[in-house]
Amino acid sequence: MATLSFSAAVAQWADKVEGAVEAIFKEATHEVVEEMQKPIGQGGRMRVDTGFLRASLLASSTSMPAINASVNPVAGGSYAADFGQIEAVIAGADIGDTLYFGYTASYAGHREYGANGQPADGFVRLAAQNWPLIVERKASDLKARLGL
Repeated sequence: MATLSFSAAVAQWADKVEGAVEAIFKEATHEVVEEMQKPIGQGGRMRVDTGFLRASLLASSTSMPAINASVNPVAGGSYAADFGQIEAVIAGADIGDTLYFGYTASYAGHREYGANGQPADGFVRLAAQNWPLIVERKASDLKARLGL
């Protein structure tokens, strides 16, 4: 499957409107992360029991967040996802930056790819595959908001 570069996926008009490319980049990135995090009960691909996996998502502009095998969910616990850190990384990014989004829960890879007879959820891979469509949608949305 051929992948489109960010600049190729964004309509030429965006290059002519100051700030448009950056806005599309940030809005599309935010939507990909939201799609990764969306629980099955809301139409997504992530199974959510305690919320520990969702809450373990971190973002970085320098390297992939590392899995922390020493931290595990507490039985009967409930964990809320906090998007503040992720939003700060997205907001501080520049076009051309590589952004890393990684789950630090020790079982994140098993849930993404499947293991021990459990099915693969693919919540990261499938959200990332939608990048070109999300960019197109965000470009169309911005164009409509600007009345172009």
